[in-house]
Amino acid sequence: MTEPGPVAAERAAAEAWFAHHGLPWFVDDVRAVVRRRLRRTPVLLVALAAVVVGVGTALVVGATGAPSYDVIAGISAALATVVVYALVALRTMPIARWALRRALRSLGLLLPLATRALPILMLFITFLFINTEVWQVASALHGGVLWAAVLCFGAIAMGFLVPRLAQELDQFDDRVQLEEVLAGTARTPLAAAAARMEASDIDLPDQAQVTGLQMVNLVLVLVVAQAVQVFLLVIAVFVFFLAFGKLVIDPSVITAWVGAKPTYPPGPHVVSVELLHVSFFLAGFSGLYFTVVAITDELYRKEFFTVIMEELARAVSMRVIYRMLRDGDQDEARGSIVE
Repeated sequence: MTEPGPVAAERAAAEAWFAHHGLPWFVDDVRAVVRRRLRRTPVLLVALAAVVVGVGTALVVGATGAPSYDVIAGISAALATVVVYALVALRTMPIARWALRRALRSLGLLLPLATRALPILMLFITFLFINTEVWQVASALHGGVLWAAVLCFGAIAMGFLVPRLAQELDQFDDRVQLEEVLAGTARTPLAAAAARMEASDIDLPDQAQVTGLQMVNLVLVLVVAQAVQVFLLVIAVFVFFLAFGKLVIDPSVITAWVGAKPTYPPGPHVVSVELLHVSFFLAGFSGLYFTVVAITDELYRKEFFTVIMEELARAVSMRVIYRMLRDGDQDEARGSIVE
């Protein structure tokens, strides 16, 4: 058994780097497997299984006496079926592991993020918190309806975020320069290979083009990176409103706003159900508001979008060198066959 050549070894290191950073579909062999499993027949079978599981779960939950949760439980079960297929068959487990590591590492950003984003955000959102109609609407949202409303905010935020990230990617890979590739691959397994590229005659804009499943993978990673920031902000807003409401909103005021005495979860009467509902509802709305502002306002972009652009530059740069190594590996293999 022959030892792999230097190009093959660097390519293997690049593939390991992609997997560790949540980009498994950048690897040629993995992408080929995913393409086969995204054909019409397996996708239709998974969709049918998701519908059966979702309907069955909704019927079971409804029969147990919790009708307000049946729809959301059914949707959750159907989504869980699709997620399991994606994790196992579509090789997205590296993305999930990267997302978990990213979330844990980002916990230290909660305080800096809150101090920079919350002041401006609170000027807008606090007026809603002391609004009678908001309390009436939020307190009337029971069970799965409240979760569905917050999930709707999240879906709308993704609808704004995904096209913007795809646009940023399309603009970046059209104008990538050698200096950006060298900077993006610094302190990575491909730093030496990138340095060798300086003497190569390579059309960088052509090599940097990200399309198909690779674009889906990269946009998904960028969405996760931004979503972690939004999620941390949502937690901060939720905790703030719980504390603020407990401090300044008297139970008699809640009674006047919602038309009934506040109710409390089992245990000590610390935070009312109505306050929980309003805080949760406004926290979800704050996540939507912050997402839209972060991708449109220039000040917010400088504060919160810089990390996203760094992730984008590094991934595109690594892919450029990986494609160069792939071509070199093929040349190396042809040379060994000739010998």
